[in-house]
Amino acid sequence: MAVIFESKAVPWEIILDIVSLFRNNATMKQVFNMHAEICKTLANPKRLEIIYALKEGELSAGELVKRLNIPKANVSQHLAILRQRRVVVSRRDGVNIYYNIANPKIVQACALMREMLMEQIKEDNRLVSKAKAG
Repeated sequence: MAVIFESKAVPWEIILDIVSLFRNNATMKQVFNMHAEICKTLANPKRLEIIYALKEGELSAGELVKRLNIPKANVSQHLAILRQRRVVVSRRDGVNIYYNIANPKIVQACALMREMLMEQIKEDNRLVSKAKAG
């Protein structure tokens, strides 16, 4: 079967491929926008500290305050942003709210970035040492 397009018969398979291409392009644009939003969310060192602290398991807001030595109001603001962006999830137990990483892949992505940054620091140090020696 074919579709008439500008006076030419075009097979359905080609039409479906074109539709799929447009859908994939729109999906990829959506993914890139979401990626940028997550990167904005992660562009704060305190939020990265919170994610790092939560990588081993859930903690209450109070435990995060103590562990990170960050004022409670700031921890609450950062947790609200992380929750809104679905980086963390929360659960209430009495008067306490506990937070956990929503998807372990976010921890893996952050660890991969830290690893790459450590490699850059080592390379920078190597170059400085070489320049001093040379």
